Amino acid sequence: MKSLLVLALLVSSAVAAPPAKKYHFELTAVTPKPDVKPDVAKVAQDRVEAQFKKALETNPQLNTGLDNAPDPATKADAYRHYLTQKGISGSYLVTVEITEASEEIQPMDGKPNSQRMVVHVGIHVLGETIPGRTMGFTGDGQATVKQEIGMKIRDADRNYAWDGAAETAVGDALKTCFAKLAQPKAKP
Repeated sequence: MKSLLVLALLVSSAVAAPPAKKYHFELTAVTPKPDVKPDVAKVAQDRVEAQFKKALETNPQLNTGLDNAPDPATKADAYRHYLTQKGISGSYLVTVEITEASEEIQPMDGKPNSQRMVVHVGIHVLGETIPGRTMGFTGDGQATVKQEIGMKIRDADRNYAWDGAAETAVGDALKTCFAKLAQPKAKP
């Protein structure tokens, strides 16, 4: 009897949770702010772009393919109707700006043959509605990865740290974006 009650509670709580809204994002650009140092800007740009594209393909709230969609520039109402039919809550052109990026090598106290690589990435995401190109949402994300390395810096260590920081920053930004998109629209 107890197990049936627990099962009933689990089923009712699962039914009560509304499904996550789905969105269509088109990545238009990933650019570093001018004050991000050029040597790390290129590394950060490549990593953030790769991780954002990966998130577009794997995040269950994102739909990248809009097969046979009407042209939003010439048939805006038909495009909106198409989104509704597909269960997509909104369509957005997305730009990502790298606001911070750094890599630092620090000595490790008490470990004479070790160092620590510290990689930091901060991003700002801006979404403009399709159609219309009006402000849709913003979101910020950042991450710092600290990795113990030996005295020689291997490419694998650097790649792991940068990929981890970029992936976490993108995930953090998308979480913020989805939370803002889920809020009820203010009535004019």
